[in-house]
This record gives sequence, structure tokens and C-alpha cells, in this order.
Amino acid sequence: MILGIILIVAGVLIAVYPPLLSIIVASVLILIGIGVTSISYRFKKMQKRFDDPFLDFFFRF
Repeated sequence: MILGIILIVAGVLIAVYPPLLSIIVASVLILIGIGVTSISYRFKKMQKRFDDPFLDFFFRF
């Protein structure tokens, strides 16, 4: 329910102040990038302990 209220408030703020949309999209993309980077770093650390062909194929770099 709180998430719905947050989305409604964000929608109203975007309607009132359109440049807010670019700030929201940029922050979401930055957070997704940080998350993917940290997950791949953890998988690379785990790969040293466990030899898994799945991890080797998808997290080669």
C-alpha cells in the first residue's frame, strides 16, 4: 500500500514538474547499474571457491 502511495505521489510530481522524470529514470538506472556490478563482483569472488560452468558462461568478464 505504501508503494502505491509513493507511485501516485511520484506521478503527480512528474505531472507538475516534468524534469523530475529524467531525475527519477537516471537514479533508477544508476541503482540498477550498481546492483548488477555488485552482484557480478560477488559471483566472481564465489567463482574462485566453486567451479560452476553456469557462472563461468554468464559472468565471463
